[in-house]
Amino acid sequence: MSATPPRGAIFDLDGTLVDSYDAHFDAWVVVARELGHELSVEEFARNFGRTNPPILRELHELAGLPPPDEVRIAALADHKEAIFRDSIERSFPLMRGGPELLERLLAAGWRLAVGSSAPPANVELAIDRLGARGQFEAVVTGDDVQHGKPDPEVFLLAAARLGLEPACCVVVEDAPAGIEAARRAGMASIGLASKGRTREELRQASLVVESLAVLGAADFEGLLAS
Repeated sequence: MSATPPRGAIFDLDGTLVDSYDAHFDAWVVVARELGHELSVEEFARNFGRTNPPILRELHELAGLPPPDEVRIAALADHKEAIFRDSIERSFPLMRGGPELLERLLAAGWRLAVGSSAPPANVELAIDRLGARGQFEAVVTGDDVQHGKPDPEVFLLAAARLGLEPACCVVVEDAPAGIEAARRAGMASIGLASKGRTREELRQASLVVESLAVLGAADFEGLLAS
């Protein structure tokens, strides 16, 4: 009997393994208000999952301010992320079914990676609070890439760090930009319609679900087989 070829599952964090929609929204509301703009739910939802620099440039434009330089972007990004981390440290918003799904995949021989646009401090905090330290063989954060999603760089780097070809990987994502990044990387994808997301937004995914709790290794294997 031939051995099962290696395969990898690459997980986004925010909105996927961490139910962080509200904490991010609240943090961005604070920053936007300090810039003189009242952030709407629609504006936030459109940008959720992107890296901080393009969001901050858009907020300056919405507030009628001159474009920020890199130093200001970095300072505001650090400020926003500190607000966010303070919130989730007080009450970590675990995504239902996430830890159990990771265990099911590991038991079936899948290799796991994180492919996130978030800064390293956020990613490290989330992995610790998930109790997933040691489960992920590869971790890619926003600091590791030059181009954010929908560019495929984050997922291609995660696959490379796992030592796997893109075709052997399945991405789990909640954001349309992440689904597009997976497509451009040549990977199958599972779209999670978590808070702020709809099935219609994620229709380009290979499979769309409303909870990680319904997924098992067979679902991932089926996507690679197809």
